[in-house]
Parts: sequence; C-alpha cells; structure tokens
Amino acid sequence: MAAWSETVRAKDGTESVAIWIKDLRDSSAPARRVAEPSDAVHGLAWSRDGRLAYVSSADSPGELALYVAEKPWRAKPRKITSAQGYLADPAWAPDGRSIALLWIEGEARVPGPTEATKPDSGVVASQTHEQRLAIVNLAAKKMRAISPADMYAYEFDWAPDSDHLVYLAAPGAGDDNWFVAELYTIDSDSGAAHGILKPSMQVANLRWSPDGKSIAFIGGLMSDEGSTGGDIYVVSANGAALRDVTPKRKSSPNWFRWMPSSKQLLMTEGVSGEMAVSTLDLASDTAEPLWNGPETIVFAGDPSMSAVVRSSWNHAPEVWAGRPGDWKQITHSNDALHPNWGDVKSLEWKSDRFDVQGWLVLPQPYDPSKRYPMVVAVHGGPASEYRPGWPRPGLPLQLLSSQGYFVFMPNPRGSYGHGEEFTRANVRDFGYGDLRDILAGVDTVVKNYPVDNQRVGIAGWSYGGYMTMWTVTQTHRFRAAFAGAGIANWQSYYGQNSIDQWMIPYFGASVYDDPAVYAKSSPIDFIKNVQTPTLVVVGDRDGECPPPQSYEFWHALKTFGVKTEFVLYPGEGHGFHKPEDSRDVFERLVKWFDGNMPAGK
Repeated sequence: MAAWSETVRAKDGTESVAIWIKDLRDSSAPARRVAEPSDAVHGLAWSRDGRLAYVSSADSPGELALYVAEKPWRAKPRKITSAQGYLADPAWAPDGRSIALLWIEGEARVPGPTEATKPDSGVVASQTHEQRLAIVNLAAKKMRAISPADMYAYEFDWAPDSDHLVYLAAPGAGDDNWFVAELYTIDSDSGAAHGILKPSMQVANLRWSPDGKSIAFIGGLMSDEGSTGGDIYVVSANGAALRDVTPKRKSSPNWFRWMPSSKQLLMTEGVSGEMAVSTLDLASDTAEPLWNGPETIVFAGDPSMSAVVRSSWNHAPEVWAGRPGDWKQITHSNDALHPNWGDVKSLEWKSDRFDVQGWLVLPQPYDPSKRYPMVVAVHGGPASEYRPGWPRPGLPLQLLSSQGYFVFMPNPRGSYGHGEEFTRANVRDFGYGDLRDILAGVDTVVKNYPVDNQRVGIAGWSYGGYMTMWTVTQTHRFRAAFAGAGIANWQSYYGQNSIDQWMIPYFGASVYDDPAVYAKSSPIDFIKNVQTPTLVVVGDRDGECPPPQSYEFWHALKTFGVKTEFVLYPGEGHGFHKPEDSRDVFERLVKWFDGNMPAGK
C-alpha cells in the first residue's frame, strides 16, 4: 500500500490537501481518497500492520490533530487527539501501541527560520515555545510530552524495543540552535533522558538500528535546517565508537534507512547535480548503486519495493512504485503540465583544483543561429545544490527561459554533490573561491553556446542574494543584477539575524572574536566598486536575512549614484507565501533585466 498527499489550489488562490492511497499489489485498482481535503495535512506514517497516521486540521481549520485510519481502504479515519499548538512528524512505535510526534504547545505559527517572524515590541527577550517530543497512547487516546521542557526537540526515532527513543535537541530558540543540537536517548515511559553525543557538526536523519545496538545519522556542514547533506555516521547506542561510514565519498548522502540485518544501509545521495539510490555495506564501507538519474526523488521503501515522488526538468511530480530503477507510475495528477522552458544541459568545468558542475537552461524557443542574453542564478545555502526538478513556489529562475534568456545555474564550491571536502571549501572564504567557480562556468557557457557576452546578468536569493551583492562589488562582468533577501554586511548581520549559530562553523569564530574574517567577505566594504544596476527585494519579516541588510546595500548604491530599486514586501518572511507577491517579484525581475540588458547594446 502506498499513501501520498496532494495539494490543490482553487481559482481563488486557496489551497487544500487530500490524502490518497493505492494497493500496489493490484495495478488495476484505482487510488482512493482517505479523507476530505483540509487546509493542512502532513506527516503520513504507516504502522507495521498497515494503519495510517497523519496530522490534519480536518475537523477544525487552523487546529491540528492526530488522525489514524485503522483500515485506510475501508474505514473512515478517526481523530485520536488534538492539542493547542503545532503537531508534526508522527511515528509509530514498532509494537504499534503508541505514536510519537513533535509538539509545540500553544504555538499556532508554523515553526522554521524561513517563516515570517513575529514583530518585536516592548521589552525584547528570548521568549521561545519549546518543541517537545510527545507520546500518544492509542488505547487511552491521550498525549503527553516526555522530553524536558527547557529543550527544543528537532527530530527523533524509535528504538526497536518501543521503550526508548533517540532525539536531537538543544536549549533555547529552535530556529537558531539546530546548528548546535545534541543527541539524547529517552525512556518513553519515565521520560528519563541521557545525552549520548555532542557532535562537532550539524546532524539530521536520526535512525536507530533494527538490532538496537547502533544509531546512525547524517552529519556535515549544513547551512539550513532541512537542507541535508554530508557523511553518514554510526555510533553505538550509548554514544561510543563514532564512525564515518562514507569517508571521502564524492557525493552528498541526504537520506537513508537501515536494512533489516543492521549490516547495511539504503541511501539516497546527490551526485554532481543528479541523484542516486545505493545500498551501503557497513563492514566494507562499499556501496552498490541501484539507480541514478537527472531527477529529484523523495524515497520510501527498500531495494525490493519502494515508492518515490519523481520530478525532473521535463516532468512534474508524480508518485511511482516498484523496485528502484524499475518504478511504475502510480499517479497522473500533473499530466496536463508541460515545461514552458527550453532544454536543460548539464555542464562540467575546472576551477582551481575542483571539478564543478552546473545546469544550463536554453531559451524557449531556441535558434542556435541567434545570440541570447543570459542570467546566472546563484542558489541559496550555501550548503545546497541545483538539481533537476519541476519549479516550486518561490522564485523559479529557470522560467526566464520562456522570456528569451539562457539561465545558468552553477553548483560552486560550498554546494552538495561532490562530497564534504567540496562543501567545506568555502569555509572562511565566502565570495572568493565560489565566485571564481561561477565566473569559470560563465566562460564555459559563453565559449560553447550563443550567449551575448555583453548581456549577462546575475540573480539570487538568500546566500544567492549575498553572492549577487558580492559579485557586483568584485567584477563589472554583469550588466544587471537582482539581489533577493541578500546580505550586505556580515558584521552587522551577525547581530541582526535570528539564526547566528549557523555562522560559527563557516567563519570559525563569532564576529566579536574575529571581525576581520567577516569584513573581508562583506560587500559593503567594497561598495564603491559597484556600477551594475541592481534590484533589491526582501520580506519585511525575514529573520534569516533581515531587511536592514537590503536597506544598507540599497542606501549605499543610491549614495554613489548606481541605478537601483528596493522593494519591501509586508508580512513575508524568508520564504514568500503569498502567490501575488511571488508573481510581483518575478515580473519586476524580468522587467529589470529587459530594461538594463536591452538588445543591441
């Protein structure tokens, strides 16, 4: 049986989410909707005996509750418990008698640093709503928090005995302290917790082994919670004998699960802009590839049967199922969608000692006898990567292809896809090596494709917004620029943003202990070099890249007579949620590049 959720947007812009299931043993059986759509559904989780749990606001919009479908194919789901606050990530105990989940009591706001922050007023203090690990007893239909009240829990996994869990947690504000979170085990009955590991890296994807002896996780240099990549580590259940089981691997594992033997792992990984599925033998640290391709996949299952959501440059997301690499399409929800951008090519080039990869989207329509303008799109992170996939809400710059542009999307050093050495290669070096990688990539494109070298622009959001601000202070190569949610001054940024803990692994020290390393990569310190017309935008409730950074850059450009425009979007955070705002940003961006890189100049 496979379960998935689908989001549908009505003509008035409102969205609803429905859950669907399909019996994979009967290819002729139609998919069935489990429950009526609601404004919020997430956290689908199967028990070992085929029950389905999830979080939804079906009975009361805006109020989340835990639901269980005992027989999803036949019976209506029943509401198990509700609580004032936010619920997420339900997970069945192996014995099926209880469900663990994350709970923020009294907090209606969706957590996360990309969400809009609350305005400060009065005495500003570090007031946080702690996210706690909670247990729902299914027989009693009661929920209780078990992790300490002064700790923010981020993720967890059950031990095979159903009596213990491992979880990742830190004291203080949740958005910030994920970067310094530690591993704990906890008794599910008494709530007795024990610290087992203080990692020297960021951690994600905790998994307790089936034999109960080990705990595995992905550890590495990660600049954003939820953007996972690194090496896979295994530690004994008491915290001893930590071991990297993917050392020097030229890829970035981003998800895994244990095989039943506890001697192998099944993993997905980013490899030079693509994705792969492999099994990893822990005795030899060798991997056997099962599938790879130019797609983005969300994987669930094992080597004999799996379900995935597949998305590529040419195909919108759909659910597929089967053996890895031999999947059969289950859903056809997006059959009517077709790309309105051009063909996409994977490019590779040398920069310094690194092999670098990126993607080039050709204009649509495309005539190789003509010359076209190009926009370089720099991704956020920096620990992230451009992978093949259908455009998501936000700022899908590949859509510039339909406006007659080449769109170049490089994965410079600091990105995932080439192993931890590559991801760590911009530590204490923001803007220098990664810009050399980007410029070398631009040279490669211009050499091999009909790009008008006098009409090349640059754009980015978040770290990409920073790189745009930085680039126009370092070179006059680009005719126009778009800086979304950028960072102009690392020194002032340190005291303004809501997630300063992410900066220590990259800069090596706080700004108070080593201000020089922050200054050397700050665009504001080189602002007099800028000649490039630059459009600046940001949300007024952005906690990751606060508006003062955009104000500072825009003010400086105005002072020195550089053409610029600044747009502030009310109520938006680091990630925009209002479709009309996202549309306005894209329309302004197109107008800016068209106006500042006109044909014939």
